[in-house]
Amino acid sequence: MESLSCLVLKPSPPTRLFFPPRIPQMALPGSTFGFPPSMDYQLPITTAKLALKPIRASTSTVPTTPSTTSTVASSPTAASTKKALVPIGFGTEEMEAVILVDVLRRAGAEVTVASVEPQLEVHASGGTKLVADTRISTCSDRVFDLVALPGGMPGSAQLRDCEILKKITSKQAEEKRLYGGISTAPAVTLLPWGLLKRKRTTCHPAFFDRLPTFWAVKSNIQVSGELTTSQGPGTSFLFALALVEQLFGESVAREIGELLFMHSADDKPRKEEFNKVDWAVSHTPRVLVPVANGSEEIEIVTIVDILRRAKVDVVVASVEKSVKILASQGVKIIADKLIGDAAGSIYDLIILPQGGVAGTGQLQKSRILKKLLKEQDAAGRMLGAVCSSLTVLHKHGLLKEKKATAHPSAITELSNPVDGPKVVIDGKLITSMGLATVSDFALAIVSKFFGHARARSVAEGLVFEYPRS
Repeated sequence: MESLSCLVLKPSPPTRLFFPPRIPQMALPGSTFGFPPSMDYQLPITTAKLALKPIRASTSTVPTTPSTTSTVASSPTAASTKKALVPIGFGTEEMEAVILVDVLRRAGAEVTVASVEPQLEVHASGGTKLVADTRISTCSDRVFDLVALPGGMPGSAQLRDCEILKKITSKQAEEKRLYGGISTAPAVTLLPWGLLKRKRTTCHPAFFDRLPTFWAVKSNIQVSGELTTSQGPGTSFLFALALVEQLFGESVAREIGELLFMHSADDKPRKEEFNKVDWAVSHTPRVLVPVANGSEEIEIVTIVDILRRAKVDVVVASVEKSVKILASQGVKIIADKLIGDAAGSIYDLIILPQGGVAGTGQLQKSRILKKLLKEQDAAGRMLGAVCSSLTVLHKHGLLKEKKATAHPSAITELSNPVDGPKVVIDGKLITSMGLATVSDFALAIVSKFFGHARARSVAEGLVFEYPRS
């Protein structure tokens, strides 16, 4: 039997914390990241958006995943592939873990997701069930170019108490290879290991007072030598892109940012609403998120995490024969139910995440899902679609003359496309461009169900910039 040096506990369910007001999401100076590896670099606090110059993406994909999602043309060859370790444990923040893995793999990194628990299946802090690639014990003799720790509670404590992970990360720091942590990880995990000494560091605002006063920095991203730290789920894309630049260079980071729709849109609204109707219900809102092999993990996890933070009852249902899903960038997710088992309930909203060619095709072929969508529309209940999944609604005749937005590859199929906003609401239909815009999409749903104050409160916990009114 494989030996485990991690402290194994029977922990209580993960606790979702409510945090004080967030520090606004920042923009990178100019249009570049430019993190010098040999000196401190702080990204200042500002309310500006991330500015990235458009770069046309290649259609090449990460060879180790079944994804149809593009990766950058400048991804390294197999001989020079950068290796990254992302450990997870019970209560790890799923947005932080999945965005890290997804973005690093898009850039061409070989990412190992390792469980510090006895089992590969890990229940994340918001209830999403992730499956690691391996146990941490198999990584002890491997050399990584990067070790990146997601946060979340009690996930950061689980990582802290794993002796194998401590040795791996300590060796990483000693040998001056890249390492980092986001949210609670700097204060709860790296600090007790002694890996923040003489390093300027940031973390989630709720844990900021645990950091050494002289070295603590209130910024969304802080690079100090080989160490990179960040504040929370709402800064996960920035954290991941900062690591991508240090591994692969500025041009790759900019290109990935463009692929994820992290371009500036200061002259256009965050969301636009037409034919406004009330979405409020007298009960806890119930939302169905159908998924398939090839579905986009960023979208699944972000939507589900944010809605559950707002106390929405979310069911993730697989249209495959198994509840185990292999997402577009190779992240393994376990759905709550099969679509047939979920079909017996009534949902206030059904949301279709992007699935690429394969995933969207599976969603479209599901007869049970088609029946559910048509019943949803006939009953006058809400529908949502992200990125290219809008084509499923279109082919089932459910878009009609509705105004909507979608991924650029799918927007030509819309009869009334709206160019510009990240999110478009038309009556009881909500749509989004997808990928990095899904936080706005999910928060717009929270606002429609509960009001702006609830959405803003959730955004504060995420450390995500959100309008005051």
